[in-house]
Amino acid sequence: MRKLEGRVALVTGGGRGIGAAIAVAFAREGASLMIASRTQSELDGVAMGCRALGVDCSTTVADVASRNSVQQLIRATLDTHGQIDVLVNAAGVYGPIGTVADVDVDAWEHAVRVNLMGTLYTCHYTVPAMAARKSGSIINFSGGGATTPLPRFSAYGVSKAAVVRLTETLAEEVIADGIRVNAIAPGAIDTALQDEVLKAGERAGALYQRIIALRQTGLGGTPVEVPASLAVFLASDESHGLTGRLISAPHDPWREWDRSRIESLAGSPWYTLRRLDPFTIGPLKDQTP
Repeated sequence: MRKLEGRVALVTGGGRGIGAAIAVAFAREGASLMIASRTQSELDGVAMGCRALGVDCSTTVADVASRNSVQQLIRATLDTHGQIDVLVNAAGVYGPIGTVADVDVDAWEHAVRVNLMGTLYTCHYTVPAMAARKSGSIINFSGGGATTPLPRFSAYGVSKAAVVRLTETLAEEVIADGIRVNAIAPGAIDTALQDEVLKAGERAGALYQRIIALRQTGLGGTPVEVPASLAVFLASDESHGLTGRLISAPHDPWREWDRSRIESLAGSPWYTLRRLDPFTIGPLKDQTP
């Protein structure tokens, strides 16, 4: 039996990049799908590939920065499929590239609406449906700048850090409802976001040279299949009990986590957004990551 057989997954940002890769990986594991993005033609191509794998795949054009659009998306998913077992918030933008003093503030605010408020909106409207079934997995996306500064990408870093804290907070709120909430740091994926860095040139700072090197050599890059595989793990029963975690797809040993290891993470600050000080380091002294 495939890992996601009988489950319904909603994937935002599902028209390309990481979202599209997750949709296909979910389809391969038997999930029925609703994929959403702002571009119907992109959705059509991904949906065709998913249906070729023998699953039902619906599409909806939606803008996650709009609360009304997200509300309609959730309603359409429930009307079409009757349930939402897995929510993947893969829609995201870099926002304006440049120093805080120089960026377009309106563009900065819009990036926060997409990355943070879009994640909040989908969670807000999906959680009641999941809670009614006492089951669900929500998968959010972190990124560069969430745990370390990413100069000249302040809107991206700030909004992604906020997504991680939202993930941790929501995980505590819904654990009694059988809902798990986790975040993925996908690694350096070659997507359209990297095209934006190259277009920005030296305005992107140190990241500009890193992306050039990655495009030329591939060194330091992460295949899109890696975060997609982690999303399957988090959506499936293999990760039962794992919640409130920020997991690096290319760097953390999540493939090795069995039930015992997952249980040991409960209540631990490992794989969470924490500052390092005597208060948080104390519980870790006798543990290994």
